Amino acid sequence: MVDARQPEAPTQARESGPRGHWLLHYPRAWWRPDLLAGLTAAAVVVPKAMAYATVAGLPVQVGLYTAFVPMAIYALLGTSRPLSVSTTTTLAILTASALGEAAPGGDPTTLVAASATLAVLVGAILLAASLLRLGFLANFISEPVLTGFKSGIGLVIVVDQIPKLLGVHFEKTGFLRDLVSLTKHLPGTVLPTLLIGLGVLAVLVLLEKKAPRAPAPLIAIGLAIVATVLLRLDSLGVETVGPIPRGLPGFLPPRLDLLAALWPGAIGIALMSFTESIAAGRAFSGPDEPRPRPNRELLALGLANAGGGLLGAMPAGGGTSQTAVNRRAGARSQAAELVTAAAAVATILLLAPLVSLMPQAALAAVVIAYSIELIRPADFREILRVRRVEFRWAVIAFAGVVLLGTLRGILVAVIASLVSLAQQAYDPPVYVLGRKRGTNVFRPVSDEHPDDQRWPDLLIVRPEGRLFFANVQRVGDRLWKLIQDARPAVVLIDCRAIFDIEYTALKILAEDDAKLRREGVQLWLAGLNPEAYAMVQRSGLGPRLGHERMFLNLEAAIEAFERRPPAPLG
Repeated sequence: MVDARQPEAPTQARESGPRGHWLLHYPRAWWRPDLLAGLTAAAVVVPKAMAYATVAGLPVQVGLYTAFVPMAIYALLGTSRPLSVSTTTTLAILTASALGEAAPGGDPTTLVAASATLAVLVGAILLAASLLRLGFLANFISEPVLTGFKSGIGLVIVVDQIPKLLGVHFEKTGFLRDLVSLTKHLPGTVLPTLLIGLGVLAVLVLLEKKAPRAPAPLIAIGLAIVATVLLRLDSLGVETVGPIPRGLPGFLPPRLDLLAALWPGAIGIALMSFTESIAAGRAFSGPDEPRPRPNRELLALGLANAGGGLLGAMPAGGGTSQTAVNRRAGARSQAAELVTAAAAVATILLLAPLVSLMPQAALAAVVIAYSIELIRPADFREILRVRRVEFRWAVIAFAGVVLLGTLRGILVAVIASLVSLAQQAYDPPVYVLGRKRGTNVFRPVSDEHPDDQRWPDLLIVRPEGRLFFANVQRVGDRLWKLIQDARPAVVLIDCRAIFDIEYTALKILAEDDAKLRREGVQLWLAGLNPEAYAMVQRSGLGPRLGHERMFLNLEAAIEAFERRPPAPLG
């Protein structure tokens, strides 16, 4: 949360974009909290970036490049003050899948080139989305589907990292087959490797509980390096990261021959990078700060990925946990991310010999610790408690990732979201209304309100949502069943919850009106919004209904109904 005791920025410092860059209006009072926050975040970001690089099968220096170049570019162009951009658990495993498709069995040099090309391609997709104003894609995947997708990702990563924790090696062929292979290789566990991994896990869990503000990954990995050196664990079979090239990253041109194989994965990675970044930026935006602007975020993330890829980085996006650390540490502006990027540069230039002594099991333990956070059974239970159908979509997304792989899993997640949306649009609710006695409150008829007023020969119904070609027949079938049960003289449709009526829906509504009239039943409409009213008037239905059967609100329609002459007896 934003510390209320820290000084407020001038109004112009809150703006970013054409009217003035935040650096041009940077308050002096912010430099100290931004410096401390940036260094604190670096203690988390740098070790995790190296760990996530290994998830993708890349050298750890690629993670350092990703914590430097994309972070700095986003800080200069992005609209979210606290968002910390490097790589994330989700992006790392998606990158691993994309590289496995494009360069199976590739050597480290090929994988680095493919990863950099993938990042450039992700950047190009995000930039194209920015030009096309596709910022609305931030809400493209529903929350239940995203819950299932991320939980599946978390489980896949944990299983992927366990062999490094045990010090065993086998070819990865898929989640279920990897589980079988893992079971067969258990007898080959290297005990010192397992102990160092479990020790790192224990330190991470202990610090998260007892000292949540401490840079747990940095402390845990530092202790692992010290233990490896003092106890000479490398001589006991504990594998280390090995030599790391010192110096700033150089220009790495994209591999054009890999574009055809990489673009399907790049689309999924671009979608997840944008979705995660927007979600993290919104979640940690302070009450006095501007909200992230989706189309500008597409531009900033696109340039961050493209620029990072040209300098050897892997695909990047905003991470929730590192953004939370940045915010909790007191970050006031994007300057904190520039400090974090500078810390990554310092690691590359000065600490490479020390980092080379890092045990692979320690990195695996860091990945496992932060991947388990993605697996949230409580979220599934909450979704199930609220709405069973959404729970099904969450389970489908989870199963898609686990059984089909991460790249196909993201396709399953997107399709599940679209099908869920289509199902909701296809089946809008239709309520029969009554009036609370002594008031002008109309509400759905239910056993809870048996005394609500209803009128003989009048059926009041309220459909909700947009009426269009896909759902109008469904709504019509429900209305006809209600009409057959009630046998009214007047059917009054409360249109206040209908925000749009498409041409096909109007045509079918006009046909229903003609059919009702042949059966001696009148159709009345009440509460149309101006746009829907104009549509009805331009169609053939409006002139046929006339002002006698179209009303401003339900109260006016009820008054007109009560003034009607009684139906003749017999």
